[in-house]
Amino acid sequence: MQERLDIDFKSQGTTCRAWFYRAHGDAFRTREGVPCVVMAHGLGGTRDAGLEPYAERFAAAGLAVFLFDYRHFGASDGEPRQLLSIRRQVHDWKVAVSVARRQLDIDPERIALWGSSFSGGHVIAVGAADKRIAAITSQGPLMDGLAAIAALRRYAGTGHLLRLAWAGIRDSIANLAGADPHYIPIVGPPGTLATMSSEDAYAGYRAITPPDWCNEIAARFVLALPFYRPGRRANRLACPTLVQICDEDSVAPVWAAEAAVLHAGDRGTEKHYRIGHFDIYRNAGFRQSSADQLAFFREHLSAEVTNERRQRRIPHDGVAPSPIRLS
Repeated sequence: MQERLDIDFKSQGTTCRAWFYRAHGDAFRTREGVPCVVMAHGLGGTRDAGLEPYAERFAAAGLAVFLFDYRHFGASDGEPRQLLSIRRQVHDWKVAVSVARRQLDIDPERIALWGSSFSGGHVIAVGAADKRIAAITSQGPLMDGLAAIAALRRYAGTGHLLRLAWAGIRDSIANLAGADPHYIPIVGPPGTLATMSSEDAYAGYRAITPPDWCNEIAARFVLALPFYRPGRRANRLACPTLVQICDEDSVAPVWAAEAAVLHAGDRGTEKHYRIGHFDIYRNAGFRQSSADQLAFFREHLSAEVTNERRQRRIPHDGVAPSPIRLS
């Protein structure tokens, strides 16, 4: 296992927790330091749910890694628990990037973003707003919430969608009344009420989660999902972006990921894999996806490319400094 430190940081007053993996070797080192890959999970995921193998592989290759949990999830603080606010999660990303830039031995001009599933859209939104980001990888990404709702309706039916909407309304009413959240499962078998209930969703997600993973989410999230369409911001990206598309994806529509690459223009590159949404985290899917990501990072985080970027440096990332505590 690669050397890993615990880091706490504040996001709008709430403590988030991250693992910081030190880079092994000097493959990416310059006099300014080494690149750092900032990572977080998808919908309801936590840092210990299938992401450690990626972080360890990147660190072994010479990249530092900053892997964090969002507010309200996993090791991070935040009440109520299991509350997914898109706005807060995107802000957590921005603060995490700012904190990663200030770590010892990190080259602040070589920060890369790594997203998967729901966070595959987040990294597009964050990268579009931060022109200092050097590279982005987005695997099995959810680029369009409205398209995801349409896909859910196709595989689960209109009745299922209406039940989800009612659960979201019920939770929103509870929030206005100051009551506890109304929770629904994040993932469930086909026919059950959950945010994901495709044929491969339950077994696929549970295959990467630890035994104590919490399979629930505040239902109000489903009301916000159709309005989150980060793929439309891809035309604002200033850095090379690799979008890895699972051709048999039942959760994140393939066409929306392809459209995001088109929006990115010459900044976007797509790779296709004949696997399902959850297969990319394990076995051959993991080996191929992580190998392609490393090749992409080697191409775009090299010293030569970075020196060219320094000529058009943007001096500030727009995020206020946050307290850092190493433990």
